Amino acid sequence: MKITEVRVFVVNPTATERFEGIGHLYRRGGMNYVVVKVLTDESVYGVGEGTLHASELAVAAVLNHLKDLLIGKDPRNIEDTWQFLYRATYWRGGPIFKSAIAAIDMALWDIKGKLANMPVYQLLGGACRKGVLVYRHADGRDFKEVTDNVRKWLEQGYKVVRAQMGGYGGSGKLRFEPSEREGLPGTTYFEPTRYLIEVPKLFEHLRSELGMEVELLHDVHEQLSPIEAAQLAKRLEPYRLFFLEDPVSPEQKEALAFIRSQTTTPLAIGEIFCDREQILPLFVNRWIDYIRIPPLHVGGITESKKLMALAEPFGVKSAFHGAADLGPIAQAAALHVQMSIPNFGVQEWTDFRSIQVLCDLFPTPCEVRDGYAYPNEAPGLGIDFNEELAERFPYVPTYMPQIRRADGTVHGY
Repeated sequence: MKITEVRVFVVNPTATERFEGIGHLYRRGGMNYVVVKVLTDESVYGVGEGTLHASELAVAAVLNHLKDLLIGKDPRNIEDTWQFLYRATYWRGGPIFKSAIAAIDMALWDIKGKLANMPVYQLLGGACRKGVLVYRHADGRDFKEVTDNVRKWLEQGYKVVRAQMGGYGGSGKLRFEPSEREGLPGTTYFEPTRYLIEVPKLFEHLRSELGMEVELLHDVHEQLSPIEAAQLAKRLEPYRLFFLEDPVSPEQKEALAFIRSQTTTPLAIGEIFCDREQILPLFVNRWIDYIRIPPLHVGGITESKKLMALAEPFGVKSAFHGAADLGPIAQAAALHVQMSIPNFGVQEWTDFRSIQVLCDLFPTPCEVRDGYAYPNEAPGLGIDFNEELAERFPYVPTYMPQIRRADGTVHGY
């Protein structure tokens, strides 16, 4: 069996769609998805995803550069292909290169599952659970609106909810200035003082309204210094967070040791880490409780399965990133991994099934029932890509939002 062709697509089916609960994406531009289709000489093909928000064309360029190296290779030799691609350019690693490898890796696992007539999680060791616990996002302009939005998800059967206030920039947002140029993101101005005061009050209100048993978490979005993050985590202890996400930037990951020493609030980080050298210290030093890596950005199913095995003896659980800046194929791959690992925690969730154009383009997204998500039981990843329909949705330039301090200094991401 040999690979005969690798096709690369960059599609934007959502320029006029709105992702419920994902407030920070630049919605006018929608989301571009990088999709790979690997074809073989036995009429079996696999699909994978290499989406990297605001860097989609860079990933596509890497894939188009690497694809000739794959022609003639046996798609069943997934580990060998992963190692070959990882070293293929000599300068290895990084989010763009790892996303490209992930796209190929997912497609090869999809092929392998189809050949075995099994869903991919069965090839990874089988199911460790009946379903994958997921969480949704609840935002609002004030305490009441946040509480009402948390209740909305609870009424739909979800067991875990992320609570934020104020949209992008959160409680510390001073103002928002739209861009003077059409198609570019505006700028949010942020100061931590208001944020540090309001967030504990928000969770005090949520607990008074919802009780202590509801599972709530919060995302700092890397906006705080280590001392500020430690202050916040300690002030949130009475409100029993499921976890506090990204209390500091990845560049300051060593500061997690200090934050950990000051609080018992569980900590989570990792959605923009991509290399094991960045991630391993988080495990061996026991700085975190949950790792937020998405398989898409660390090299795919092959590497994420290894990383979660390394996390297991240190008591670190998975909490894979899964907001709308990843697509339905990446979501399916994440579910297959999380079904098969013992140290599972929770999965961030976007309901792609609620957006008809995505159901048409990616038949069929995974579904959620009563707060748990389930991979499709079809062979492989259980999801496909409509190549003909993709021609209707060309690439649209998109950019990450900008955030600055009150004096104009660049801040955050």
